[in-house]
Amino acid sequence: MNLAQRLTATTIAALQPNFTPNYLSQVAWTVLRVVAGVVMVHNGLDKLSNIESFAQAYVQVIGLPFPIFFSYVAGFTELLGAPLLALGFLTRPAALGLFSTMLVAMYHHVLVAGFSIPYLELSALYASVFLFFLVNGAGLFSVDSLLAGWLSASVAAQTPADAATVPAAVREEAGVQ
Repeated sequence: MNLAQRLTATTIAALQPNFTPNYLSQVAWTVLRVVAGVVMVHNGLDKLSNIESFAQAYVQVIGLPFPIFFSYVAGFTELLGAPLLALGFLTRPAALGLFSTMLVAMYHHVLVAGFSIPYLELSALYASVFLFFLVNGAGLFSVDSLLAGWLSASVAAQTPADAATVPAAVREEAGVQ
């Protein structure tokens, strides 16, 4: 298998969501993804609107070095990752970044208030949603699913001699024997 075929197979595997053909379930999955992405945008905007204040109140408290730098990382991760999640484009990398920011937020809340549910609940809910999309992908109604289908179709269009070099799982997904 050449490098291009490996990259194609890896890209299909990364973009292809774990989904069932139950369309009602996929609609609910899409609503969750869009709502979580849209409402998360304001968190990034809030951080970036007063970066020094956020760095002092949150990042320095948990002891991270370079608080201004990490404040920008968190703000831009939320500002860029949330719309990607809402669109279902590069969902797993976006969800990984968002999940990471929520883990740091939960750590901050535990340091400041202990295991207090009122402080932890929102970041824990966000973290759970982002973990779901990190593990499962964007779902059927997403840009990732469209791209994975397009790439699978391009693999299926290969000549039979070339198709033999594509991994069996990718050929099966693309409908090639």
